[in-house]
Amino acid sequence: MTQIGDDARSKQSSRIAFSALCVIAFVVFTSLGIWQIQRRAWKLDLIAAIDSRIHASATDAPGPQSWPQLSAEHDAYRHVRIEGAFLGTPPVLVQAVTELGPGYWVMSPLHAARGFTILINRGFVAQDDKDRVAPPPTDATVTGLLRMTEPGGGFLRKNDPDAGRWYSRDVAAIAKVMNVPDAAPYFVDADTALSGPGQPFGGLTVVNLPNNHLVYVITWFALAAMAAAAWVKVMRNKA
Repeated sequence: MTQIGDDARSKQSSRIAFSALCVIAFVVFTSLGIWQIQRRAWKLDLIAAIDSRIHASATDAPGPQSWPQLSAEHDAYRHVRIEGAFLGTPPVLVQAVTELGPGYWVMSPLHAARGFTILINRGFVAQDDKDRVAPPPTDATVTGLLRMTEPGGGFLRKNDPDAGRWYSRDVAAIAKVMNVPDAAPYFVDADTALSGPGQPFGGLTVVNLPNNHLVYVITWFALAAMAAAAWVKVMRNKA
C-alpha cells in the first residue's frame, strides 16, 4: 500500500509540475505573439510613412539646427533638395551591388548655399569604370533621398580609410578623409538628374524593410496552442 501511495503521489507531483510548465509556456508564447502583433502594426506604419516620404514633393535638406533631432524612424528616405557647389575633392568609392551588377557608389561633397556640406551619393558606377568617372558639375541642384549614415562597414568587412577601401557609407569617416569638418550627419542618394555621359547612374535606391512579423505571430500562437493542448491532455489523463 505504501508503494502504491508513493507512486500515486509521484505521478500527481509530475502532473502538477508538467501543468505548471504548460501554463508558463502558454503565457510566455501568448505574450510573444501579442508583442509581435504590436511590432507588425509598428512596421506597417513605418513602411507607409517611408512610402509617403519617398513620393512627397522635395523639401529643403535639413540644416545644422535640425541635425540633433534627426532619426532613422522619422527622417530616413525623406525626399529632399539641396542647392550648392560640388567641391573639387576626389570622390570616395564605396563597394556596392545593384541591379546593374557589382561596382561602387560615388560619394562627393557638395557645399550648400546655406553654409554647410552634404555628402552626395551621385550614383553607381561599374567596377570597370571606376577610374573613368567624370567630375560632377560645379553648381548643381540635387534632389534625392535622405539616408542615415552607415557606420563601421558592410559585406562583413570593416571600412579601411587608410587603404581607401569602403564597404559602407560612413558619413563621419568619409567626411574626415575628405577634410570636410562641417558635413551633415546624413547623405543624399541623388536621383537621375545628375546622370549623363561619364557620370554615375543615380536613382538606384532600394527600400527594403523586411516584415516577417506575421510569421512570428503565427509561430508564437501555434506554440501557445500546443502548450494548451498538452495541458488539456494531462488534465484528461488525470480524470
